[in-house]
Amino acid sequence: MKVRLGFVANSLALWDSSPSKTMTYRRFTELPHDERMEKLIDVTRKNLEHTKRILYYCAAHEIELYRLSSSLVPLATHPDVEWDFHSPFKKEWKELGDLIKSFGIRASFHPNQFTLFTSPKQHVTDNAVKDLVYHYRMLEYMGIEKEAVINIHIGGTYGDKKAALERFHENLNAIPPEVKEIMTLENDDKTYNVEETLAACQKEDIPMVLDIHHHEANPGSLPLEECLEDIFKTWDRRDLVPKIHISSPKSDKAFRSHADYVDPDFVEPFFKTLKKFGQDVDFMIEAKYKDLAMLKLTEDLASIRGVKRISGGVLEF
Repeated sequence: MKVRLGFVANSLALWDSSPSKTMTYRRFTELPHDERMEKLIDVTRKNLEHTKRILYYCAAHEIELYRLSSSLVPLATHPDVEWDFHSPFKKEWKELGDLIKSFGIRASFHPNQFTLFTSPKQHVTDNAVKDLVYHYRMLEYMGIEKEAVINIHIGGTYGDKKAALERFHENLNAIPPEVKEIMTLENDDKTYNVEETLAACQKEDIPMVLDIHHHEANPGSLPLEECLEDIFKTWDRRDLVPKIHISSPKSDKAFRSHADYVDPDFVEPFFKTLKKFGQDVDFMIEAKYKDLAMLKLTEDLASIRGVKRISGGVLEF
């Protein structure tokens, strides 16, 4: 059984490497008209350049799992901008995709919490579809859309969870088929627990991303171990290794917040449970210290008896 570990967006080990440099709409409108697009292109170019640096960093450290920043293209979906972010960067997008493929990196996106499909307001659903299409286009421009995933949460309850879930399934019909094809759903820390998210995934034939920290904050009625096999089966259609999100609480008082690093004592019981299934999995580390936390957790887990570190970011047991 193999476990690959990865991190989210930025590498703290690299100097000035943020792939999420931004530009607000207010700043955009304050610029002289002939400078607006020039500035927007410049910020985007930096984000793509920094992503390239991070991919080389991943290759150097043998990290095979990486979540791309959702903020690579500022104002990409703003209704008053919605600019062509492909034509100026055809070469750069392709180069990123070629690097991801040649380095054997599993790439993904995780849009923000506002990309949801349970809202009773049509414009919220319309914006969610637009945001998913934006993420899909970036994967398409890189040529990795067939291997990647776009992960979201189910959304809010709006005072009636049953009605919200019905809306969720209805609103998913608005998503272009090719985009829905690569979607995943994740259990959250307040509303939709593992069992509810798994049921939605099974109904829609969508792979489920398990978040163990969220599960501890928002457990269902069944022990997690009883759900794991069914969660893994949701990935069969994509023929991809199941993905699991890993983090630990900042404190008992701030239990839902992510700590800087991942407490190995928080993760180890789940890690040992996985051994019973013999299923290869990918761990996406969601700690505040990103790659530093990922590399530290790899060392910590490798110290467990029977666990062997076989590369920079891969464990075997």
